[in-house]
Amino acid sequence: MPENDRLIGNLDEINLELVEREATPRFLMKFSIQLYLAGLSLSNTVSALEIVGVERARSTVHNWVHKAELQPESGRSPDQIAVDETVIRIDDEQYWLYAAVDPDSNELLYTQLETTRTTAISHAFSAELREKHHVDDAVFLVDGATPLEDACSRYRLDFRYQKHGTRNGVERIFRVVKRRTSSSSNRFSHVDPDTADDWLRTFSFA
Repeated sequence: MPENDRLIGNLDEINLELVEREATPRFLMKFSIQLYLAGLSLSNTVSALEIVGVERARSTVHNWVHKAELQPESGRSPDQIAVDETVIRIDDEQYWLYAAVDPDSNELLYTQLETTRTTAISHAFSAELREKHHVDDAVFLVDGATPLEDACSRYRLDFRYQKHGTRNGVERIFRVVKRRTSSSSNRFSHVDPDTADDWLRTFSFA
């Protein structure tokens, strides 16, 4: 699905109740958030606002995005789930991104950002995924990542080894995340793990 398709989403899904004393019309705030989620940098989003005569700082738009506290909808019941982990870099530091994707819709169901890769973290990731969604009857698609396979076994989840095929959805999402995080200096004034984790939840909503 092209990233621009995210512009089609319903603006009513973006809740700005936590944004107080803001002179900008709510519609423009929500539209700015949607532009950012569609792939625009903060600078380009600010430029789009200037077209309609509204001048705001990049930090202001950044605050709108994060105060909206956008997260993917809970309670999904997918038939299959592609799970994987990959390395991403934030500034000069290396982190592990754990992700679960519904391969039928290519939607991110859950993400978790960690400083390392261990079996215990894979277990915690799987446990939290089970709390958010109805996944006990789903087939988990893994690519041979031993900790995630071990987590599936621990919780008696049905899993299948698959390198390509329907697992390609999670790989495509990882490519988008890596592209966005590699240029995160254009999007955040200060990049730290908490900010990146917050951005990943926002990205999952998109």
